[in-house]
Amino acid sequence: MQQEFTPMILIHLGAALAALVLGIAVFLRRKGNLAHRVLGRAWVGLMLVTAITTYWIRGGGNFSWIHGLSVISLVALCFAVYFAMTGNILRHQRIMKGVFFGGLVVAGAFTLLPARLLGHALRSSLGVI
Repeated sequence: MQQEFTPMILIHLGAALAALVLGIAVFLRRKGNLAHRVLGRAWVGLMLVTAITTYWIRGGGNFSWIHGLSVISLVALCFAVYFAMTGNILRHQRIMKGVFFGGLVVAGAFTLLPARLLGHALRSSLGVI
């Protein structure tokens, strides 16, 4: 039986899409200024919502490897913020890139698989089932 778009899934999806757009903007903008810090904090907030909401999204009632990735993302975000606050910018940058590409882009790409809710909904809307 196919899972439905529950309110928690919609919150998760909205936060993830917003984090994707904002993350691209942060990467393209100048670093270290006030705008970067404000946008970066907003991005971290969106990623926290994205990672935390995964625990209310369980296919068949079970946790999956995605939930492990959420734990890694939550820990990594804490370290990235710590490194930014203590001036270790190189580590901050490396972790933020890892969370963006691994925790958001790669995990997001897996949601487009045919057996996943978003992938199934996208294919249905395009008439490709």
